[in-house]
Amino acid sequence: MPPSFSILFDLIRWEEKAILDAARSKGVSVSLVDLKECVFDTLSSSVKERLVLQRCAGHYRNLHSTALLESLGHRVVNSFHATYISSNKLFCTLALIKKGVPTPKTKLAFSVDSALEAIKQLGYPVVLKPVVGSWGRLSALLSDEFSAKALIEHREYMYPVYQVYYIQEYVKRPPRDIRSFVVGGKTVAAIYRYSAPSEWRTNTARGGKAEACSISDELNELSIKAAEAVGGEIVGVDLMETNDGLVVHEVNATTEFKNTVPATGVDIPSLIVDYMVELEKR
Repeated sequence: MPPSFSILFDLIRWEEKAILDAARSKGVSVSLVDLKECVFDTLSSSVKERLVLQRCAGHYRNLHSTALLESLGHRVVNSFHATYISSNKLFCTLALIKKGVPTPKTKLAFSVDSALEAIKQLGYPVVLKPVVGSWGRLSALLSDEFSAKALIEHREYMYPVYQVYYIQEYVKRPPRDIRSFVVGGKTVAAIYRYSAPSEWRTNTARGGKAEACSISDELNELSIKAAEAVGGEIVGVDLMETNDGLVVHEVNATTEFKNTVPATGVDIPSLIVDYMVELEKR
């Protein structure tokens, strides 16, 4: 029997197509499972393969389907623990600190007044981020007290998770950050992500430009430690350059790599398939 695994998805992106193509080229059997069409039973699984690659883009779909599949005996990559920790910026920061990974200075507050005091302690400018979110959505660069007070007061009328005020120093860095990719405990690729014009965020989903980044010893070590901190097997690690070295600010459990493959020449989809086959044989 050829090696096999399932890909659980809610949206077919470039990444899922590339993983499927890589698997077919290697003679690996892959079952595509569209989460939106599934009805799951909490006592028995309708997913045939024991090994599942979790690729759902939706955070809550991803997290809850992983929890269910693991409870039914499936081996899911990434695990519920890894996804739960990495998808919450505070939990991820705490895990990184515990592992000894350098991170930006971060404050946490739960009211308008305490959030403004936290910002005062850090000093303007600061970055206010939602604890759950991706692609830089609802992250704000706050440059003065007027804008900070207006934005924070606005969040008081949003869903309660937005009243968890996760506030970081604005790291003085080049107009770029670094996204590295860890697969099975190895740093396999890295890119610089340059901000688009008139944009402080570097997300390529917001027009950022990707360029190949060489993997230094420091980048390799921190990327692997960051993956280990959250328990991630296939992750993207976001880092920034400072005068004192690299700091890690996020770890992504369902990472995209559409822009990384052409920028670096590294066949990340093939490496993911190889890792899944290795797991399937264990």
